[in-house]
Amino acid sequence: MPSYQAVLFDFFGTLTYGVQRGAAHQTTAELLGCPPDTLIEVLDRTYYQRASGRLGDAEATLRWVCEQAGVHPSDRAVRAAAASRHQAVRADTRLRDEAVPVLAALRLRGVRTGLISDCTHELPAFLPELAVAPLLDVRVFSVLLGCCKPDPALYWAACGRLGLVPADCLYVGDGGSQELTGAERAGMTAVRLAAPDLADHMVFNADRSWHGPVLASLDEVLDLLDPVPCAVPV
Repeated sequence: MPSYQAVLFDFFGTLTYGVQRGAAHQTTAELLGCPPDTLIEVLDRTYYQRASGRLGDAEATLRWVCEQAGVHPSDRAVRAAAASRHQAVRADTRLRDEAVPVLAALRLRGVRTGLISDCTHELPAFLPELAVAPLLDVRVFSVLLGCCKPDPALYWAACGRLGLVPADCLYVGDGGSQELTGAERAGMTAVRLAAPDLADHMVFNADRSWHGPVLASLDEVLDLLDPVPCAVPV
């Protein structure tokens, strides 16, 4: 593979272990007066509408979800449910053990790093609390940019903020949202992370036909870069 000046990562299922909605989401449903199964069904089928950011802020988006679910909570209940959902999504998020070491190793090699994530409002709010935050040179969130993968605008936004062209960048993701083929169409090289924990990962619009390079663990990213030069004895 060619030399890269930056490695750009997906978040959920890539920098994190595979995600499933935990029990904390039931509290959100209860605050809204909505059956949990109904809330989950609406969240699943409206993911890309919500992740595009076009429905407003977190509370406005949740009010819209309630309309789709046929419930009409008070403004106070929506505020409480929005806070509950933030906590629930945060609780579902566990960074891979390799995430911080890999990002730190990339920076030591002089390789820039970035995040490109399809997400709702919760991730931009809690990412600064995570150990990976200071190791990311750029962060591109669908909910803030107004479009979702595989739209090339997300990949090009990351390149623009780095001052690089797509060919300079390696993209790493689990394959959700057609992100790998999207990265390639945007001009990047893409590799898929296929760690064992992703077998039960919650994913939408996966790259089922991906036939490109596959990694078994996140630290294999380092093997795709030029080796660190060794000092020559004199």
